[in-house]
Amino acid sequence: MTATIKTVGIIGAGQMGNGIAHVCALAGFDVKLNDISPDRIKAGMATINGNMARQVSKKTISEDERKAALARIGPAEKIEDLGACDLVIESAVEKEEAKRKIFADLCPVLKPEAIVASNTSSISITRLASSTDRPERFIGIHFMNPVPLMELVELIRGIATDDATFDASKVFVTKLHKTIAVSEDFPAFIVNRILLPMINEAIYTLYEGVGNVEAIDTAMRLGAHHPMGPLELADFIGLDTCLSVMQVLHEGLADSKYRPCPLLVKYVEAGWLGRKTQRGFYDYRGDKPVPTR
Repeated sequence: MTATIKTVGIIGAGQMGNGIAHVCALAGFDVKLNDISPDRIKAGMATINGNMARQVSKKTISEDERKAALARIGPAEKIEDLGACDLVIESAVEKEEAKRKIFADLCPVLKPEAIVASNTSSISITRLASSTDRPERFIGIHFMNPVPLMELVELIRGIATDDATFDASKVFVTKLHKTIAVSEDFPAFIVNRILLPMINEAIYTLYEGVGNVEAIDTAMRLGAHHPMGPLELADFIGLDTCLSVMQVLHEGLADSKYRPCPLLVKYVEAGWLGRKTQRGFYDYRGDKPVPTR
């Protein structure tokens, strides 16, 4: 029988985690938001409040809906506070070792029937599931960024994921008013398997001097009708995340076409990670973004 999901735990209150909490609460789920410090949880809650207020101003939701949704979100300062959840979605840093550590701490406090999911954008669901005590109740639920605006969610089964977990996850995502794309468990799944190599190629185009930042982004916005240039998009995603996905593709598929551009590596080593650090392919510290190359 399909499990009933009423309470959702979110591990990670950053850009993706608070977005997932946001849409879950608006859809009527009770949400427990966890992070490594109370300050991060408070910051995530403040972001959710601000984003919902923006939706009210645009008449996407009502003020009553905003208040009701915010009331459904509570802090989970300790991992033990997630013990009563029916579904827990991990949305932490895109590093396999970190995710494995989270699952090792999480699984002992969960009820046996709870489903565990990862919002990973690239890492093997089968491999992550093997680090838990419930591989049959483990699944990939990959949201797109920004979560409240993007319509798609990728669902990825690991080799052990059972039908009940898959069916419950489909019902859950449908209640969020998202469209599901089912992906096989290959490195980076569907969206990032296509998107990140394009971004990496744009960085190579910059690295090789084919065009500057402004020319490359303008070319793809106006020449391919992309809503955002690939270098601007890389800054929005986070250059560290872009690099992590390319490394997973390069290692997992053993094909040189997925080799991360050395310039991407250099920016990450410099701590220029994009919007979240105020510098990437653009410098965001002034009144308007300025290309850094």
